[in-house]
Amino acid sequence: MGKITDRVEDLAQPIVESQGLELVDVEYVKEGENRVLRVFIENPEGEVTLDHCENVSKNLDEKLDEVDPIQESYILEVSSPGIERPLKKKEDFDRFSGKLAYIKTFAPVSGNKEITGIIKGRDGDNIKVLKKDDDKELEIPFSQIAKAHLMVDFDNITG
Repeated sequence: MGKITDRVEDLAQPIVESQGLELVDVEYVKEGENRVLRVFIENPEGEVTLDHCENVSKNLDEKLDEVDPIQESYILEVSSPGIERPLKKKEDFDRFSGKLAYIKTFAPVSGNKEITGIIKGRDGDNIKVLKKDDDKELEIPFSQIAKAHLMVDFDNITG
């Protein structure tokens, strides 16, 4: 299924960028009897609006109909990535430095395959994270990250 998401990313990228938005991620999953194509977008200037989602959805739907990279029927969903935004690119770890994240690695890093901690940026291809449970700083090779996303830091919510 990775090839479908790669092809959709290639089609979606110029559509999303033409509206001043950023493409965060593309997922193609089976949910029950349905296949769902999810496209996550972000507005670097602020919030993603319903108009943003509708415009990207309409333009991408037209492009997908034209190119037809997916043979079976599917549901197209376009939305913001939400509060647990995926961290997919090295630059995401620079942008979200100081934020709480969950990181799962392919192989253990200092004995851990699952790490929750504060992103401290990166050093070249290594992501620096201050582990939440013991305040130990780890350097994780970007190539070893299987999955990563932001988390809500309930300990630092004020109100």
